[in-house]
Amino acid sequence: MIKQIKRCVSALTLLSACSLPGLAQQNSGEGNLKYVDARIGNVGALLEPTRPTVQLPNQMMRMFPIRKDYLDDQISSFPFLIVSHRMGEAFSIKPTTDAVTAKAFNQRMTYDHDLEVIRPWYYKTYLIDQDITVEYVPGIKTGIYKFEFPAKGEKNLLLGTYNGDESTWSIKDTEVTGIETYHGDIKIYTYGTLNQKGTAGIINNGAPAAGATVNGKNIKAFISFSNAASNTVELKYAVSFISAEQAKINYEAEFKGNRGFDQVKQAGEQAWSKVINQIDVKGGTEAQKRSFYSALYRCYERPVNISEGNKYYSGYDKKIHESKRTFYVDDWTWDTYLAHHPLRTILDPAQEEDILNSYVNMYQQSGWVPTFPVLFGDHACMNGFHSTVTFLDAYNKGLRNYDTKVAYEGMRKNATQATMMPWMNGPKGPLEDFYYANGYIPALHPGEKETVPGVHGFEKRQAVAVTLGASYDDWALAQYAKNIGKTADYNLFIKRADNYKKLWSEKDMLFMPKDDKGKFINIDPKFDGGMGGRDYYDENNGWTYQWQVQHDVPGLVNLMGGKEKFEARLDQLFREGLGRSKYELQAKFPDFTGIVGQFSMGNEPSFHIPYLYNFTDAPWKTQKRIRFLLDVWYKDNIFGIPGDEDGGGMTAFVVFSSMGFYPVTPGKPVYTIGSPMFENVTVDLPNGKKFKLVANKASVENKYIQSAKLNGKVLNTPWFTHTDLINGGTLELEMGPKPNKQWGVQ
Repeated sequence: MIKQIKRCVSALTLLSACSLPGLAQQNSGEGNLKYVDARIGNVGALLEPTRPTVQLPNQMMRMFPIRKDYLDDQISSFPFLIVSHRMGEAFSIKPTTDAVTAKAFNQRMTYDHDLEVIRPWYYKTYLIDQDITVEYVPGIKTGIYKFEFPAKGEKNLLLGTYNGDESTWSIKDTEVTGIETYHGDIKIYTYGTLNQKGTAGIINNGAPAAGATVNGKNIKAFISFSNAASNTVELKYAVSFISAEQAKINYEAEFKGNRGFDQVKQAGEQAWSKVINQIDVKGGTEAQKRSFYSALYRCYERPVNISEGNKYYSGYDKKIHESKRTFYVDDWTWDTYLAHHPLRTILDPAQEEDILNSYVNMYQQSGWVPTFPVLFGDHACMNGFHSTVTFLDAYNKGLRNYDTKVAYEGMRKNATQATMMPWMNGPKGPLEDFYYANGYIPALHPGEKETVPGVHGFEKRQAVAVTLGASYDDWALAQYAKNIGKTADYNLFIKRADNYKKLWSEKDMLFMPKDDKGKFINIDPKFDGGMGGRDYYDENNGWTYQWQVQHDVPGLVNLMGGKEKFEARLDQLFREGLGRSKYELQAKFPDFTGIVGQFSMGNEPSFHIPYLYNFTDAPWKTQKRIRFLLDVWYKDNIFGIPGDEDGGGMTAFVVFSSMGFYPVTPGKPVYTIGSPMFENVTVDLPNGKKFKLVANKASVENKYIQSAKLNGKVLNTPWFTHTDLINGGTLELEMGPKPNKQWGVQ
């Protein structure tokens, strides 16, 4: 008992394994898989939690129990398919031992948290009130549900839908087929078989009735197994975005040879073992390993492969296409261009090329390069054309297995003809013409009503955020133009890359909004701008956006008056008061979470900021800040994500930073060095080589770099290149408890 108390006291200091119950049954799997816990972050800071997603890496068959978050002790239903990250499901199923009624479809199922097992490839839960055990395993386009009913009582499966449009359920002997309409016009098909025959029924006019087929909106069907020979009911099924016939083809392809639950489960574990064990770490605490590998697992939730037998459905032209290349959807580039895409260029560059090729196809099919590509098309969300940065980053790392010229054509069209207004798609309008002529998006004065069509009523103009984001995007487009010999375009867009300077206020030492007459608008940059500061910024305030110049950090240093003032301003960021109560701030800025001073660890625009000390004469402060932020905000418990994780967008930052380096400027094939969590990091590269980062004596206390070598040669700058990495380089750091204030100074 004393040893157990000591273990838990030690763990609590790091909020490690003791903070999550049922750890032993969760942590199964080969090698580093034992550190993956899908429950981390399942309670959101203020907005969205992570979901305990069960799937194969980057495959479209995704499942998690439908509930509010981890604190919720009731499950509403189980989906056949998570169609898109936080954007809908298809085909619901729930078991019950109660009599079938219309109300039964809405009854929630109480479960025991400690009896729930969630692995990336396997799910199990116990429904207390019903005495039913539910198990699930995913395939690529298939899944298997297994329901263990009690020996006595009714045994029913309730089948419903999640979307209100026309749908169909049909049950014939042991076959189950369905069609659900998603997003108004997309048909999702399913084909499945049961391990034993039941009695089919439907809900008609609010009451159960005999029937094997039901069509319409908000339909409900059920299957009764009251006279079944076995208490175990198993449903094997497939889904398709193409056709009912294709759903059956997908089923037959994956379940060939009567492939069953155990084989699918084993194959799933092997698939996850391959990607999770691609990075091996030694040293660090158990808590740090759990946070690291759970973050790596999150990076494989999106985007997803929706190709089916060399065909795919495209929401960009509403057609079926034939292609031997994999087609990917469900990617939110405002979140993922910063670290998620750059991480993939290391771990799976061929997959990244397929993703970018999908972007090119989307442009050819719709006329625009996407920003938030999902199943139904480009989801108008956030701001900027950061897919341009993603293309440049890949190109400059040698990833070119897509039509680079067509890609450029699409990116240029976005930059010269598309609306820049947040959460809007379509052609440009007067505000874009103003931007092209004057170099900034004009803002409205407080209280001034919007008069320009095409501005989202809630999202507003986000005038400063859009101007800063466009400057980075235009820089990326200029570099891409230069790469492919478009000199005139390079000259055009490299000039636009400096537009950020037009909103710099020397008086406020911040980027501030200007009106259409070129006058600064007097606001409180910490708090003004309406909900989320969207009149001027976006989800964060002016103190976050003062650093949104990743493409030209030396230029930003100059605006602030040189390295010393830049460093002092960074210090002040982490120390500056809110100017009001936290609840008042977060009522208006709910995305502004993980707060340290005016720094927000819980939102993507902040990720690169702690690394900016590497542009000063105090790189040791990057080492201090990164370790502090990881230790404080990324714990291995249900609260362990400080903001909306966005399906890998945030946790890719954790993967990079825990390894000890980060891409401050995607588009430049360079990494800057932070402070590794682990003594040894080995990355198995797809080219057969290994990148190694050795941090001798690294520990919780030893976070400061004393000296460094790259491939045996002394390294005195906190930078190394992508070429150094993919060539199988070795970065060796000597770590200590106190900073070497001379190392890394340039």
